[in-house]
Amino acid sequence: MRRLLPSLACLVLALAACGGDGDGGTSSTADDPIKVGLIVSLTGNYTPLGSEDKKAVELAVEQVNGQGGLLGRKVELVTRDDKTAPDQGIVAYNQIKGEIDALIGPVFSNSALAIEPIAQRDKMPYLSLAPAQEQVEPIKSYVFVTPALSSMYAERYLQYIQAEGIKTVAVAWDSKSAYSVSGHKAMVALAPKYGVTIAVDEAYETSTSDFSPLFTHVRESAAEALVFWGSGAPGVTAAKQYAASGLKTPLFLTASQASKLWLEPMGAAAEGMTVQSAIGVVGEHLPDGKQKQIIEQMATPYEQKHGYGPPQFAQDGYSASLLLFEAIRKAGSTDKVKIQQALESMDLITPNGRFRYSPTDHSGLSPEYISVNTVKDGKFVPTDWAKEQLAKTVTAE
Repeated sequence: MRRLLPSLACLVLALAACGGDGDGGTSSTADDPIKVGLIVSLTGNYTPLGSEDKKAVELAVEQVNGQGGLLGRKVELVTRDDKTAPDQGIVAYNQIKGEIDALIGPVFSNSALAIEPIAQRDKMPYLSLAPAQEQVEPIKSYVFVTPALSSMYAERYLQYIQAEGIKTVAVAWDSKSAYSVSGHKAMVALAPKYGVTIAVDEAYETSTSDFSPLFTHVRESAAEALVFWGSGAPGVTAAKQYAASGLKTPLFLTASQASKLWLEPMGAAAEGMTVQSAIGVVGEHLPDGKQKQIIEQMATPYEQKHGYGPPQFAQDGYSASLLLFEAIRKAGSTDKVKIQQALESMDLITPNGRFRYSPTDHSGLSPEYISVNTVKDGKFVPTDWAKEQLAKTVTAE
């Protein structure tokens, strides 16, 4: 069995003991920094998501440099803003591709999909922070995904829905968001497997400001729950209007809402709503073990630094950093081909769960590392079902 990583400290000690090579055609010396590109949304609609990713990657770089760097070299972050626009993501990538050894980002699925083909063409090891299914289906040899895929969030909800005895649901999805489109598509495809009927299937656009027609259609249907797929502003707008509508059908939100960026504007109206998240968001509720240790390794300094616990998006950025650092260590080099090969044999525990990348799986995670939570006293608390499921998963590690 491949070695698992118990802590970043152990990782760094191993890295510091290794020597390094060249970097796939560009000249470098043992004194040159290892340069990691980071493209995230620092302006535009996805600014709240991208800024959390940036904080998390910066923390990981700070930690690894504080303990000797990688291969005896410091890690340097080269950051660019995609402005929540696919064309600007391409501009950002073209600005830095000649100076970086690998790439992390973007969080906006549409930007991630725009960068993907040129990163693949350039043979650039690329750890995406977006969950859209199309990034890894079919497999692109240099493209890997860090968040759980949209299809995994869809399946996890269907598992929970089945366990709760719910037979009929309504689904709302953002037709302009690749993440939302992928999640909706997977939910429709997988619903029969779990004995679930979709009574209302309604698209909206990211710019939608009035969700009352959706609530009317749900109220008039036999739906026992409303699953809402959306990122950014729609998640807050729809949830606030739902709370004011008097609709009794439970609202189920996906992991895009698993942060203070959703909780704070929602306030008391969020109480009792159901929200998915990565396992790292609810780390304090896990039994002791390697998974909890890795989560705390990030969560404790993050909260000390920023005054709040790491949200969903920060978990993705930190996990991507750990995966990339371990790949460079395994490669013993910044040679891009060797990093890609190391990623394809990765078996590593991160705040997002245990990744098992392979030549036929560039997402690496499974739905078992997704939690289904209830908002209680302004915090995400796993449902009883999720606590039981997550305990089985981490114990098996």
